[in-house]
Amino acid sequence: MATKKATQKASAPELIWKISQLERETADGFVSTVHYTVDLKDDVYSAGAYGLIGLEKPETLIPYSELTEEMVVSWVLAQLGEEKVLEVKQALESSLNEQRQPTKAAGVPWA
Repeated sequence: MATKKATQKASAPELIWKISQLERETADGFVSTVHYTVDLKDDVYSAGAYGLIGLEKPETLIPYSELTEEMVVSWVLAQLGEEKVLEVKQALESSLNEQRQPTKAAGVPWA
């Protein structure tokens, strides 16, 4: 009886967007600035970036207490646009590749 050998594939790196801080007006809860992080991780290595965006005040505000991280991440992605999101992803992928197969090193030969 033939048996198949199970092979385990490394998980594909996935962008993970998080909101680290919101700056808001206390009078009405308007969020004017969003601080975010984005990470790309595989089973061994990780790369990350930090950024912030400013928001224009909309005509209708969502109450601050009703905001969710998913909602605010969608604002960040929309503000950045597809091209910038792709640029961020490519930069983080490049960083992961450099970690996997370094092209530069530091040190001294007599250590």
